[in-house]
Amino acid sequence: MLNWLPSRRAGYFLAFTICAALMSYALYLQYALDLEPCPLCMFQRVALVAMGVVFLIATVHGPQRTGAWIYGVVQLVVGGAGVGLALRHLWLQSLPPDQVPACGMGIGYMLETLPFFDVIQRTLKGSGECAKVDLVLGLSIPAWTLGLFLLLILWSLLLAARPRTDLIRATPRPR
Repeated sequence: MLNWLPSRRAGYFLAFTICAALMSYALYLQYALDLEPCPLCMFQRVALVAMGVVFLIATVHGPQRTGAWIYGVVQLVVGGAGVGLALRHLWLQSLPPDQVPACGMGIGYMLETLPFFDVIQRTLKGSGECAKVDLVLGLSIPAWTLGLFLLLILWSLLLAARPRTDLIRATPRPR
């Protein structure tokens, strides 16, 4: 059924490469095009990097089916956090202008001056910077990241469900 998938190791490496390329694109937007990320964008980047690291570890490990399912569950948790962050970001962007939270402190300043859990709480509440909509190919960046997180989670679970090719027996030849 899932024999069309590449080997697990190749599939994990492909997903790692996608994560690395998208993180490179995010850095390009930030440093080349001066598109400053909001705190929720920064948290989504952390989730993307975490998924990329898990894919890289899985590439090096080359797990069998049980290990692949463990990696799949880890990706479900990490990617699920990314999905939640992207959904929260999209919700903030959908608010009418009079309901958008006021602009707050930058993420760097918050990390320097506040306890870590306060930074998380303030970031999840959102700020005016998070309500700004920047389009890439007609979709907002959080919409793209939402789709990416969902696809990466699905990919990881499909790789876990993929049968081992050496266990698939060909029909016996008549003698």
